[in-house]
Amino acid sequence: MTDASLKSAYFLGVDVGTGSARAGVFSAEGVLCGTEKAAIQLYREGATLVEQSSTEIWQAVVSACRGALAAAGINGGQIAGIGFDATCSLVVLGPGGTPLPVGAADRPDRNIIVWMDHRALEQTDRINAGGHAVLDYVGGRISPEMETPKLLWLKEQRPEVYAAAWQFMDLTDFLTWKASGDLARSVCTVTCKWTYLAHEGRWDAEYFRAIGLGDLTERDFARIGAKVVPAGAALGTGLTPEAAAELGLPVGTPVSAGLIDAHAGGIGSVGARDGGGATASLAYVFGTSSCTMTSTEKPVFVPGVWGPYYSAMVPGLWLNEGGQSAAGAAMEALLALHPHAALAREQAREQGLSLPDWLAGEAEARLGDGTDPTSLARGVHVVPEFLGNRAPFADPHTRAVVAGLGMDQGLDSLLSLYVAGLCGIGYGLRQIIEAQCDAGAPVRRIVISGGAGRSALIRQVLADATGLDVAAPETAEPVLLGSALLGAVAAGRFFDIPQAMAAMTRCSASYAPAGGEVAGLHLQRYEIFKALQQVARRAVSV
Repeated sequence: MTDASLKSAYFLGVDVGTGSARAGVFSAEGVLCGTEKAAIQLYREGATLVEQSSTEIWQAVVSACRGALAAAGINGGQIAGIGFDATCSLVVLGPGGTPLPVGAADRPDRNIIVWMDHRALEQTDRINAGGHAVLDYVGGRISPEMETPKLLWLKEQRPEVYAAAWQFMDLTDFLTWKASGDLARSVCTVTCKWTYLAHEGRWDAEYFRAIGLGDLTERDFARIGAKVVPAGAALGTGLTPEAAAELGLPVGTPVSAGLIDAHAGGIGSVGARDGGGATASLAYVFGTSSCTMTSTEKPVFVPGVWGPYYSAMVPGLWLNEGGQSAAGAAMEALLALHPHAALAREQAREQGLSLPDWLAGEAEARLGDGTDPTSLARGVHVVPEFLGNRAPFADPHTRAVVAGLGMDQGLDSLLSLYVAGLCGIGYGLRQIIEAQCDAGAPVRRIVISGGAGRSALIRQVLADATGLDVAAPETAEPVLLGSALLGAVAAGRFFDIPQAMAAMTRCSASYAPAGGEVAGLHLQRYEIFKALQQVARRAVSV
């Protein structure tokens, strides 16, 4: 494309989350022109096994992309570049890309171990007991959400599948390979979830040999990533003829190396020109899980917080990544415990809303101007760690706590539980921010994105619970914008990601934390949160 045509071009961002594939068309100024989504099936077996199908996911991507083009009212020839992001799930492929089963042998289509799958807890504990140097760059302890424990589980429990595998890929890298035919891995995926040492530009072969995965070092780590490239790098020669035909785009459309979904939300939000820069703000992506991302100019080691990762989100900066293994999912699980939830869910469905969204509206309707939302939760306290603590304790074994319930089984009680759960999410966030600040990585504000954090009530509760300003991006789809931004960089519209962030991202609303009595109340509740959390961590083994 010429410089003139790039200025008037559009860019396509694709986001594959836990439950859906979404696509968005954006202008070069970062304006959202059209979106579409397609559902993705999640297959659960028991309490720990969660699987998906890469074939189903690619079909959903195709549907979402074509729908987004239609919604934007443009043709595929106007798309100048495409970027992808996805959850950090493990895709297992046989020769030529044939799906291989990660669970039951009679379901070869289920070839993805989803990020939230905790089947590899035993392998995780064994790896952590080794005290390997690479663990310094994941907060000191690897997580069962990461890929090497999952790979070790597969080798030990499904040796025939492991041996037959041609490629093990993060879901983002699978999507870019499917689109471009290029096997290059993104520095984001392999650094954050596979123990690649980006600051040294290498894998640590000794780590893989020590944990029992030495075979993966063969042929220059060919099965997990012989070639690692920066996010935003143009892959191959662009869209392959097959992918182009499926997506409705021209052959050769530039395809960018991608990002993990939360990191796409980070670059789609924290780098706005008027926001003080990426190092001033913590990106908080509030979805099924939550992710916190803090950028620093020098490496900061925070016990229990993943990283520091070099160039894993913003090129040239170090990244610390924390969050909560269950956030939106924790709220859903919490509310499902209440006797009134079924009736409330039906009322929400009649209005086309999810139960949490409906409850946010009900809570807002009961509060006057300036009324503290926490007044609805007096006496009820929640530690919403249904899937353990991702940060700052890196403890996948701990579990949730609910305290202060009475005999009331109506809507008022359900609202109390809902607001208390939001406070618990906020206090968990505060705990991560304090741990990072103590280690030398302070932030001045939180920039929120993600589908679970769109209401004004939620943003205000998080501001009050953490004591920091919460800013919201102007776009309703910062994750999609982040991926579209990658496509713009790959197409040559911008020199690099920071330049694209400054041009395409903006913040709009801001929520200041309450002071005075409200701040004092949250401090008291935060102390109770930490006390209950410690009890839960002791109680889980009894």
